[in-house]
Amino acid sequence: MTESTRVLVVDDQFLIRAGLVGLLRAAPGIEVVGEAGDGAEAVALAARTRPDVVLMDIRMPGMSGITATEKILSAASEPAPRVLVLTTFDLDEYVYGALRAGASGFLLKDSGPDRLLAAVAAVGGGDALFAPSVTRRLVEAFARQPGVPAEGGSVPPALDALTAREREVLELTGRGLSNPEIAERLFISEATVKTHLNRTMTKLRLDSRAQAVVVAYETGLVVPGGA
Repeated sequence: MTESTRVLVVDDQFLIRAGLVGLLRAAPGIEVVGEAGDGAEAVALAARTRPDVVLMDIRMPGMSGITATEKILSAASEPAPRVLVLTTFDLDEYVYGALRAGASGFLLKDSGPDRLLAAVAAVGGGDALFAPSVTRRLVEAFARQPGVPAEGGSVPPALDALTAREREVLELTGRGLSNPEIAERLFISEATVKTHLNRTMTKLRLDSRAQAVVVAYETGLVVPGGA
């Protein structure tokens, strides 16, 4: 029998939280292990219930969803929960902060039930929720401008541990290409792309594809707005 995906729901608005909880409880293969109305309560519940996925509202009074995400992931034992942030706007500076904190993706609050359930399944399975192009748009909008663009041919010092191929895969990931697209571009298999990306994330101590995209921009490997 397949184990259920354990979900913690965090939102300061009672009606939204109740709606999410009701929808998730009615879905097969999902177990709601708790619900929290603020960040501090979310941190405490995550430590006690050890969910697989945390649906995390960003804007909350007191402790924000970004801070709560940082605290939950820093205190979690392996395997750490996957954090799926909830937001009203798809271009929100808070979303970028959540990605940097280690969130695995984001979901708009006006998404339909099918989208929500698919998102929980995707994130619970270890995938990034959103399309790479959405990641790229968020990072280009809110990433710090890099100090030394990699277009000049130099390797950013932070990426010295990576092989040339791993840097190529990281760069294409940062440019918004999916694994199949990277495989086609580099004439390698999709499994090889995944291996290179996993090794890159291990070397750089990253928890998600979203964080890999952020690193690609912040090191200057990819320049916002570049070709």
